[in-house]
Amino acid sequence: MKRLTIEEITAAVGGNLLQGNPKDTVKGVSTDSRKVEFGELFIPLIGEQHDAHEFIPQALERGCRTIVLSRQPEKTAFEPKDVNQILVADTTKALQDLAAYYLSGLSLKKIGVTGSTGKTSTKEMLYWIFSEQFRTSRNIGNLNNHIGLPLTVLSLPEDTEVGIFEMGMSELGEIDLLASLVRPDIGIITNIGISHIENLGSRENILKAKLEITNYFTEQGILIVNEDSDFLSRDIVSGNYQTITAGETGRSNFILSNINDYGEDGIEFTIEHKEAVQNFRLNVPGRHNAYNGALAVAAGVLCGITMEEAARGLQKLEITEKRLNIKGKNGMKVIDDTYNASPDSMKAAIDVLKATKGFRKIAILADMFELGENAADFHMGVGKYAAESGIDLLIAVGSQAKYYAEGAKEILGEDKIHYYDTKELLMGDIGSMISSGDVILLKGSRGMAMDQVVKKIMEMN
Repeated sequence: MKRLTIEEITAAVGGNLLQGNPKDTVKGVSTDSRKVEFGELFIPLIGEQHDAHEFIPQALERGCRTIVLSRQPEKTAFEPKDVNQILVADTTKALQDLAAYYLSGLSLKKIGVTGSTGKTSTKEMLYWIFSEQFRTSRNIGNLNNHIGLPLTVLSLPEDTEVGIFEMGMSELGEIDLLASLVRPDIGIITNIGISHIENLGSRENILKAKLEITNYFTEQGILIVNEDSDFLSRDIVSGNYQTITAGETGRSNFILSNINDYGEDGIEFTIEHKEAVQNFRLNVPGRHNAYNGALAVAAGVLCGITMEEAARGLQKLEITEKRLNIKGKNGMKVIDDTYNASPDSMKAAIDVLKATKGFRKIAILADMFELGENAADFHMGVGKYAAESGIDLLIAVGSQAKYYAEGAKEILGEDKIHYYDTKELLMGDIGSMISSGDVILLKGSRGMAMDQVVKKIMEMN
């Protein structure tokens, strides 16, 4: 982060400097009193469980000398007395306003990424592609919401040439807020699935929410979409901006073909754009990642990166922890995809299980959340898909997971299906159910904490 003066910060957040030196500067921003460093600004946020104003003394103990706060501090709270104090009405909004101000002062290309699934993978692909030619930054981890994205912005080095911003949401209006802060030059929508349909009510509303990424486009703005996703056809998403498509139909701007899925050994695919044809190799599993790759390549080419450079960048892509991460243990292969789950991502993970070499294919599937009134049907559909893919054993975990079993039993047979109310009950039996040569997929919504089952398996002798 480039240094900002107290005077700049006060103006950017619409605050009142209670005390301090307007000419002082800060070198970074933190919302965590345990991690704030000397010379950084501390912004105490107020959440449902905690008010971080209580931790201002700890921030000061760590050397912090600038605070943005939303209530007048007690006189005993500040020691020593040389602390810059900026009073605002809302510290969360102050964080967002400061991020918008900081970003407006940088000269860089801004790319926003959203979608029901695949946005984190696409963000990482974009990072490696653009890094071939530009100084590139992106969200670290899952900092993609109304707090994480501003913190990402405020961590950007001053010389950043390309910023890649993943944008998550669960309600209408949330991407609009993020887009208002970033004002992306390019927006990417990976697909329109049914994640968060419980909150949004329909896929039409999910599309509406995702399209908020275009709300602050200029006429030079570019929207890139996966045209093979049924809600992302050109006639549906076109607006007062340029629309670029990728897909297998042959009519897209970036034509995807020859997808080969080698399971744990990754995928290969071809992209054709105008006169250029390029083969790509990804060292991460999943046929669906060919689509994510095509979207990322499209963005790169539109910004002057050659297809050859994009191919080199994609070969450097590394898998993110808990996202289709294949581990070895005692002759078994464990596919850890425990980060989150939706029907689309479940089916994609089952495809990876099917393509991965091994003796038996075992799917351990836990509940998917936020699917609304049709949750049972969605779980049954995934169970049927798993059975049709030819797995050898289905282990269903959770209150909704019984519908996986129901969807699979006609094809798979009840003797190849085991159901557990909780993961704790499963962990008591798991050692007797798996053996050397097995390929084991573990997946469920984050709240199911299936990573604990992965840990149990990896610790087994």
